Amino acid sequence: MALIRLDEPTTKRIPPDTFSLWALAFRPFYLLAALFAAIAVPVWAVAYSGAIELPMAGIWWHAHEMIFGFAAAVIIGFLLTAGRNWTGLHTPDGKPLMVLAAVWLAGRLAMAFGSGAWVAVIDLAFLPVAAAMLLTVLIKAKSKRNYFVGALPAMLALANLFFHLAVLGVVEADPLTAMHLALGLVVVLETVVGGRVIPMFTFNAVRGIKQWRNKQVDWAAAIATGIALLLWALGAGAWAGVVSLVAAALQAVRVGGWNPWATRGQPILWVLHLAYLWIPLGLALVALTQFGVLPRSAGVHALAIGATGGLIIGMITRTALGHTGRMLVAGRIEAAAYALVLLAALVRVLTVGFIPAAQSGGVHAAATLWSIAFLLYLWRYAPYLWYARVDGKEG
Repeated sequence: MALIRLDEPTTKRIPPDTFSLWALAFRPFYLLAALFAAIAVPVWAVAYSGAIELPMAGIWWHAHEMIFGFAAAVIIGFLLTAGRNWTGLHTPDGKPLMVLAAVWLAGRLAMAFGSGAWVAVIDLAFLPVAAAMLLTVLIKAKSKRNYFVGALPAMLALANLFFHLAVLGVVEADPLTAMHLALGLVVVLETVVGGRVIPMFTFNAVRGIKQWRNKQVDWAAAIATGIALLLWALGAGAWAGVVSLVAAALQAVRVGGWNPWATRGQPILWVLHLAYLWIPLGLALVALTQFGVLPRSAGVHALAIGATGGLIIGMITRTALGHTGRMLVAGRIEAAAYALVLLAALVRVLTVGFIPAAQSGGVHAAATLWSIAFLLYLWRYAPYLWYARVDGKEG
């Protein structure tokens, strides 16, 4: 029997200059999502001004691509990466991951340049394939705690099907109803996953911090948020408004208990807290919409840019640092990107909700801020995602 020398490593280290884009799902999908975010929102702003025409109604395309293009890419990249940590089993890498990324890209190209049933078929392929990949791993590992999170891409796929059927006239419905259902699903995912990781990250990083957490409040906040956004998407009127206010209060109590003020000196933490605060704020704005006080877009953009965009820019920096073997520290570039996304949300919500005369300017200003944020991300993180971990490990 051969003996292993004690001074030799038992596993081979991967040189840090090794091309590793297909080593783990977060790598291609964070890169593609950030690039798409930096391009697609300015395209929408130009279309909004009437300078170009899109293959479908501009608002439909914009809403669809932000959820099923941008957010879906990040969600799948995150979940397939987290799934490996949750289960200890391999999630797609190499050629299967290339194929999945190609399916996502084909959907974006089809939506950008085509129309008709064939576009729907191409676009619809991504989420069911990704959901099958994720659920196969979770079920094999019997990771029951994560079955709901694993099933969410499949639920998003159903919302996407509803959208395309409405666009094609197969069902008589407003395509934006499907988008509101999808946004509601994403916010529920943020409530579940954010409720797990944000207080944990904060507790681990801030020495001696005091926090208040309660499982009953967590469950109540998640359930009330899901019901409120479902009622809102289905046009339930005042009932949706009442439930939204209850959900907003529960979410505010919840995030307040995590002690967000203690994170003020650490950008990698405060971005998550500030982004999560847009959930109770967005729910309150949704309630005001249902009571006829504000236009619908105010609540939509609070949840879509503030909560979803803010949590995404915070998580794709943090998880990219951690999964490439780097210190979990955000520098000036990251802090600038965080601030720009959150400022984009503020500008968009204020102009659409409270300064109607400035709405057009608000669209362009928010689009510019958003795009610069994700260009900063690409500038800093593209090499991290392209090359191997700095510690020589796999992934």
